[in-house]
Amino acid sequence: MLNLERLRTLDALARHGSVSGAAEGLHVTTSAVSQQLSKLEREVGQQLVTKRGRGVRLTDAGMLLADHAARILSQVELAQSDIEAQRGQVVGEVRITGFPTAARGLFPATVSALRRDHPDLSVRTRELEPEPGIHHVVRGDVDVAVVLDWSNKRLPVPEGLTRVHLLDDIADVALPADHPLAGRAELDLAELADDEWVSWPEGEACRDWLVFTLRSAGVEPRIAHTAYEHHTQLVLVRAGLGVCVTPRLGRDPVPDGVVLVPLRHRLHRHIHAAWREDADRRPSVRAAVEALRAAGEAAARAGGAVAAAGG
Repeated sequence: MLNLERLRTLDALARHGSVSGAAEGLHVTTSAVSQQLSKLEREVGQQLVTKRGRGVRLTDAGMLLADHAARILSQVELAQSDIEAQRGQVVGEVRITGFPTAARGLFPATVSALRRDHPDLSVRTRELEPEPGIHHVVRGDVDVAVVLDWSNKRLPVPEGLTRVHLLDDIADVALPADHPLAGRAELDLAELADDEWVSWPEGEACRDWLVFTLRSAGVEPRIAHTAYEHHTQLVLVRAGLGVCVTPRLGRDPVPDGVVLVPLRHRLHRHIHAAWREDADRRPSVRAAVEALRAAGEAAARAGGAVAAAGG
């Protein structure tokens, strides 16, 4: 009889494409992955993995068995979902990812509520940008991903996933306190055509969005400084090194010397929770989504920090 954990290891190798990737996805060592694969090869009496340069690849037999393993594991997950649903108890483990400001702005309230209301549920969170978060949900490494798209640029969600809207997050412009426009009640992006910008590094989805948005407003962006974190960007703005767009969720505290000015034509981030359709019946996933929705509603009410959902 084939061992389920060894099939899970083979499936992880097929999905991640490397022993190190499989180990990371399974939260085990690379040695443990290699040992499980060796045992599986002995069980089936065929070579499943062969070396390719410094890495490995699946043999024809390995790909055939990996295809079966994916279907078997999907059925196991459905069975677990049905058992959870029939029992009606929120137990086991739920894994949630979110982009940095969602992790700051939503996860503390979400995890605290789940611990309070469902003490037998283990909650694991991880910071991931939207696109990797979606990929991890599709692969089954994550149960729920908090993702975003912008009012002028949407994030495609693959078939087989369900998503629910959590809130809309408004973005403002951050200026140095001595900037000529710092006293304005609101402004247009076109008024910043001569400014240098602080933005995300090249290749980041948020940087691509900023460049797209500025060019749509007739501004050719001059990006002088880059940083992954909004708080680092704000410190660079405080130093007079440029201006930046900064959403409201998870933004506080704003450094002294930085002035936030709303845009006349509001820019919104639409924030969603996404999960696999076949996990809909799991009480743990439903509980996690409801806790995220409650956290989103609370953030929307918190001093006008974000627009109410649908606003």
